[in-house]
Amino acid sequence: MKKIRLLWDFMKGYRLMYIGAIFSVCFATLFTLLNPLVLRTTIDSIIGDKPLDLPNWATNIVEFLGGTNELSQKLWICALIIIALTILRGLFLYLKGKWSAVSAESTARNMREKLYDHLQHLNYDYHVKAETGDLIQRCTSDLDTIRRFLAVQSVEIGRAIFIVSLISPIIFSLNTKLALVALIVIPFIFVFAIVFFMKIKASFKLSDEAEGKMSAVLQENLTGMRVVRAFARQKFEIEKFDEKSKEYRDLTYKVVWLLAWYWALSDLLCMLQIGAVLILGTYWAATGVITLGTLVVFITYEGMILWPVRQLGRILTDLGKTLVSLERIKEILDEPIEKIEANESTPEIKGDIRFKDVYFEYDKDRPVLKNISFNVKQGETIAVMGQTGSGKSSLIHLLARLYNYKEGSIKIDGVELKNIQKKWIRKNVGIVLQEPFLFSKTIKDNIGLARKEAKEAEIFEAARVAAIHDVILNFENGYETSVGERGVTLSGGQKQRIAIARTIINDTPILVFDDSLSAVDTETDAYIRKALNSRKNNATTFIISHRVSTLAEADKIIVLDKGELIQMGTHEELIKQPGLYSRVWKIQNSLEQDMDKIG
Repeated sequence: MKKIRLLWDFMKGYRLMYIGAIFSVCFATLFTLLNPLVLRTTIDSIIGDKPLDLPNWATNIVEFLGGTNELSQKLWICALIIIALTILRGLFLYLKGKWSAVSAESTARNMREKLYDHLQHLNYDYHVKAETGDLIQRCTSDLDTIRRFLAVQSVEIGRAIFIVSLISPIIFSLNTKLALVALIVIPFIFVFAIVFFMKIKASFKLSDEAEGKMSAVLQENLTGMRVVRAFARQKFEIEKFDEKSKEYRDLTYKVVWLLAWYWALSDLLCMLQIGAVLILGTYWAATGVITLGTLVVFITYEGMILWPVRQLGRILTDLGKTLVSLERIKEILDEPIEKIEANESTPEIKGDIRFKDVYFEYDKDRPVLKNISFNVKQGETIAVMGQTGSGKSSLIHLLARLYNYKEGSIKIDGVELKNIQKKWIRKNVGIVLQEPFLFSKTIKDNIGLARKEAKEAEIFEAARVAAIHDVILNFENGYETSVGERGVTLSGGQKQRIAIARTIINDTPILVFDDSLSAVDTETDAYIRKALNSRKNNATTFIISHRVSTLAEADKIIVLDKGELIQMGTHEELIKQPGLYSRVWKIQNSLEQDMDKIG
C-alpha cells in the first residue's frame, strides 16, 4: 500500500488526466459494445421479422429514424450508425492514449528528478557503499518499468473491469443458459492469473537484481578499462561478466518460462470457451432457441470479454514488475538525506582549527582515529604523514563533515564543527582528492565548476597557480579542449593539477591536499606550494603526503600510526627524533643522493 501511495504522490498534477484516460477507455469500450447490438437489431428486426427487443431509449431512437420498415429500405442508416460508433470509439481511444502517455511520462519525469535530487543529498557513506551500476539500473530500467505500466497496463485494468461488468448483464438478458456457458471459464482464468502473479513477482525480483549486478560489473569494467588493458586482464573480466550475464539469463529464462506456461494454458481455456459458445450457440440458433443476431452478439462479445480477462495475466505480470521496481526505488528514497539541524549555523570561517581527543570509527569497536589532539592557526600549513590505513584521509573526512566524529571536539574559529551546517563548511573547505574526478566537459568548464560566476582571468590565474596554464595553452583547443569521460585524455599529473585549479579558484579559507601532489614531479610540487603560499587569502592548508620534501616546509607536521598521533613538530624537530618520520626521511634522502650519483 505504501508503494501505491508513493506512486500516487508522484502523479501529483496529472491525476485528473490519468482518471480521464480511464474514463476514455470506458467510453471507447461502451461504443465498441454497442456495435454488435446494432448489428443484431439490423439482422433480426430490420432485415428479419423479429419484434424489437430493445430498451425504451433504443426503441425510441428506432422509431425516430422511421421504424423498422423505413430502416429496412434505408440500410445505409444502420451502416452510418455503426460508422459513427466506430469513430467515437476511435476518438476516445485517442484521448486514452494521449492522456495516459502524457501522465505516465510526466510521472516518470517527477520520479526521475526526485531520485536524482535525493541521490545528490544522501550521506557520503551511502555512496561509498552503493554500487553505481545498481543505482543506474534503478534510475533507468526500474523507472521505465513503472512508466510502461502506467501508460498501458493500468488503464487496461479499468477496461477489463468495465467490459465484464457491462457485457455480463447484456448477455444474461439475451439468453441465460448461453451466458453461463460464455462466462464459466472466467473465474478459472482469474484465479490462474492471481497464482501466476505471485509466482512471477518473486521471479522478476531475482531477475531485476541480477540485471543490476550485471550492470554494476559492466560499469566498473568500462570505467577501469585502462587498468584492465594495462594488466592484460581482459579474459578475467570477460569471464566475470559472463558469469553475471549467465545468472541474469537463467533467472530471466525462468520468467519467460512462467509467461509461456500462462499464455499456453490461458489460450487453451479461451479457445475451449469460444468453441463451446460457437458449437452450442449454432445448435440453438438452428433449432430456434436463439436468433441469428443473438448468436452474432454472443460470438462477438465472447472475444471481447475473454481476451481482456486473459490479458489480466500480463497486467498482473507487469504489476508485479512495477511493485518490485517501486520497492527498489523506494529503498533509495527511504535512505535519510543530510538535513540541516536547528542548531546548525553558518559562522564566518577564517581557518583557526582545534582538534581535541577526537575519536572516530566506521564500524563499531573498530576505531580509525583515537584521541587526536592538535591546533592549527589561521594561515598555517599543516602536513599529515602516516602509513596506509593510519587515518589520514579519515581526518580530512571529519574536517569536511563527510562523517561526524563519535567523541571529542573539533572547533573551527571557536565553533563546534557539529554545529556548523555541512553545506556551509564544505563551501569553506576546498579538498583536492588523491584520485581527481573530471567531468566530460572542457578544461575551462572543469576548472570553473566550483564557481559558475568565475571570470576567464580568474580561471587562468588558478591554472597558473596549479602549474597547468602553459600546458593547457599547448593543447590544440586550449582551454576549450574536451577532457573526455573522467579526464581520460589527460595524464595523471595533468588531471591532478586541473583538480587543484578547480579547488583553489574558490579562495576557500581552508585548503586540503589529500595526497594530491603525488602525481606531479618534485619541481612542479615545489612550484605549486610556492604559488599557494604567495596567494593573498592566506588559507589554512592541510597537505597529506608521503613525500618528505613536500612536508618539510609545513609549519607543523603530524604523524599518524594506526589511528593515533605519534609525532608532531616541525621538520627540523622530527628528523632529530627517533620514529617513523626520521626513518622515512633517511630512506628518501638516501635514495635522492643515490639518484644524484647516477645522474
